[in-house]
Amino acid sequence: MGETALLLFASIALGQTQPLAQPGPEAIRPFKIHVPDQVLIDLRHRLAETKWPDQLPGTTWEYGADIKKVRELAEYWQNGYDWRAQEAKINRFDQFTTEIDGQQIYFIHQRSPRPDAIPLLLIHGWPGSIVEFLALIEPLTDPKDKNSPAFDVVVPSLPGFGFSGPTTTGGWGPQRMAKALVV
Repeated sequence: MGETALLLFASIALGQTQPLAQPGPEAIRPFKIHVPDQVLIDLRHRLAETKWPDQLPGTTWEYGADIKKVRELAEYWQNGYDWRAQEAKINRFDQFTTEIDGQQIYFIHQRSPRPDAIPLLLIHGWPGSIVEFLALIEPLTDPKDKNSPAFDVVVPSLPGFGFSGPTTTGGWGPQRMAKALVV
């Protein structure tokens, strides 16, 4: 549940956590996740003050989200979710932002220590997040079996997800995303 909450928490509650620079489209800027404490405090307060709707007796998911499950999730985000642990998990990797096709893109680019590494692009789906790939990055960049291939791994957040900027134009479907990432 923690990794799913990370995506939703970052996308909905926090938005961009560092000011977007305005350099040319070729600029690649280092990035580390750090959400200010005040933002986390504000989110906990808003979760505590949520006005919950009623649910028809005896129903769960038949008419939308099961309010009991949504309340459990909100309680977890408010009192159990360790945002700083998730930041640390992601900040172990080399992260960057850049502009591609007029869109602010956040990505992890973890290079292998091996000189024969093969570039590998891992793209999450809709909905999805870079956290789906965190457990794969180290085994791919530095496999224990030295006879296995090693990879220089790039994991972008799609526009509108995670720490990539919100979409500024329509049409960011699979074909446009693929074209944008073949830079």
